[in-house]
Amino acid sequence: MLDRVNTPFLCEQIPRIGNKFSQWLGTTVLKLMGWRYSGTFPCCSKMILAIAPHTSNWDFVVGIAVAFNLRLKISFFGKHSLFIPPFGRLLRRWGGIPIERSTKHGVVDDMADRLREAETMVLCLAPEGTRSPVSPWRTGFLHIAHKANVPVFLVTFDYKKKLIEFGPLHNISDNTQHELNRIYLHYKKALGKYPENMITNVVPPLEKEIEK
Repeated sequence: MLDRVNTPFLCEQIPRIGNKFSQWLGTTVLKLMGWRYSGTFPCCSKMILAIAPHTSNWDFVVGIAVAFNLRLKISFFGKHSLFIPPFGRLLRRWGGIPIERSTKHGVVDDMADRLREAETMVLCLAPEGTRSPVSPWRTGFLHIAHKANVPVFLVTFDYKKKLIEFGPLHNISDNTQHELNRIYLHYKKALGKYPENMITNVVPPLEKEIEK
């Protein structure tokens, strides 16, 4: 059944969790929803997974199914209001980190410190930060990656192709707008569940300059 979704190989350095049952559950969900993988997973013990497009609550279902299928130990942000009994314990077990959105100050530095100090950590973030149309995208993940000196791995949920596309892997400079434009160019060809909620507007420098 694993081959039906084209599950990639994960090297030993990547943090793992789960068991055969959770892996079977994740595989089954992906199979029933018609999803499969494209690309390879990098051999990095610490990185940020930037997942886009994010236009629907179904993205979370697909994301958790992917984590279960790969037996991948992840960390992710969630609204603090979701971390209430009985869901809070489950979300934390899956890697959830409650965030108070009205008090964003210090989150970037705190997460950068966590990544620097951890032996292994895969932090999953949606650059858009919301299911609604937003421009520009949030840049906190870029600042975290740069401060912690970890790469950003782009993961695409393309609903038209029903593909979970892995790659590329980017080392992040301190030129935030340049890095965000590179990411816009990558995701602009993908279609979320609700494409009308996607905004990938590249701003100067021009696309040809970014691709150099």
